Amino acid sequence: MKEYDVLVIGTGTAGKTVAKACVKAGKKVAIADNREFGGTCANRGCDPKKVLVGLSEILDRSQKMMGKGITKMPEFSWEDLQQYKRKFVDAVPAATESDLKALSIHMYHQSPQFLDENTLSVEGKTVRAKKIVIATGNKPLELKIPGRDLALLSDDFLDLPKLPESMIFIGAGYIGMEFAHIAARMGVKVTMIDMSPRPLTNFDEAIVNPLTQASKDLGIEFIFNAGVSKVEKLQKYFRVSAKQGDKIIEAKAELVFNTAGRVPSIDELDLEKGNVSFTKKGVSVDKHLQNPSNKNVYACGDVSDSEGLPLTPLSSQEAKVVISQLIGKSVKEEATYPPQPSVVFTSPQLASVGLSEAEAKAKGYEIVVEEKMDLNWFNAKRINERHYGYKTIVDKKTKKILGAHIISPEAGGIINLFTIAICSGLTCEDLKAMIFAYPTWGNDIKGMV
Repeated sequence: MKEYDVLVIGTGTAGKTVAKACVKAGKKVAIADNREFGGTCANRGCDPKKVLVGLSEILDRSQKMMGKGITKMPEFSWEDLQQYKRKFVDAVPAATESDLKALSIHMYHQSPQFLDENTLSVEGKTVRAKKIVIATGNKPLELKIPGRDLALLSDDFLDLPKLPESMIFIGAGYIGMEFAHIAARMGVKVTMIDMSPRPLTNFDEAIVNPLTQASKDLGIEFIFNAGVSKVEKLQKYFRVSAKQGDKIIEAKAELVFNTAGRVPSIDELDLEKGNVSFTKKGVSVDKHLQNPSNKNVYACGDVSDSEGLPLTPLSSQEAKVVISQLIGKSVKEEATYPPQPSVVFTSPQLASVGLSEAEAKAKGYEIVVEEKMDLNWFNAKRINERHYGYKTIVDKKTKKILGAHIISPEAGGIINLFTIAICSGLTCEDLKAMIFAYPTWGNDIKGMV
């Protein structure tokens, strides 16, 4: 039986960070993954998606500047774009394994299953570990409908060899919306079906509404308040049926994608046998990211049921907390969660950080809310962008910024400046007193508070 000081399950940002730190501290370490090494973000998530988004942004900017310097839309090749994207992702698994091997970390290419609190089965072998770190991330939510296997997943979209004429996305969250904008911008007829009355329900309606209109202008068709009931294969198309009130709505397309959300990737671990408590949100953890029922188990990243959002930068922070518990530091770190910015990479982008208006009121703040959409500010005018706006929430007593919600072609960059302001406790006057380069998107934030 192989025995280790630490067994890490998952090779994404959180998992490999923990494994490397532990082996450098003199621990005997193993790591396991049932997918290609390197995790979701680098292999089949944020990074490859952003490469595809890059071309759609060029097409968006070109379309808006037609007749204003652009005389002809640029030609594009999806196949060439996919080949370019592979330069970023193809080397990741081998490079990750090479780094781990160089540190003498033992690697398993399968999902371990708990046999008891410290014993697991992996690759037909029984292994024991003094400490076990679960960092398996999230996976797509399985649709509980007939024909669910006919719906492709986000992995499939990112690797499409060619674009079809039409697509249906089941779910209008951030993954569905980002993919819909990429596809529609490249000429695909896109239909989105969602149970909610609008897309992106985790974001403030004030900034989502203009994005919904921009999506419709792009040719995206929305079917809201509709629960999908089945997917069928026809001769050429797939047919998706959904119940909308008392009606049955049908839509047809060449491809169907399940973008209904993501759930913790814990099904294969047999957590019950390891006495590891968990919820629908993931592995249960305390302030040290330690499992309350099995004290030898820790969880970090998207799979932990913590206050953190499922974001790569947050998983790195949680990994550091777990490391402090495992390598004998005298001071054990506690997980803390500063305001976490979130971005939807559509065109234009949506971004949010801090409190929403409802959250601020629920916490008892007396607030000043400033909301302006369809801004005719210079940065928007110079690129002929109609959808530029913001909603900011400020504490009326202290004048400190509590939350910001942005729609803009550069919302992701703008929100980072608001994150700095909120984390630093800056007042509106502090922000306005600073000198920023002009004309930049960052300079605009002084006019938003």
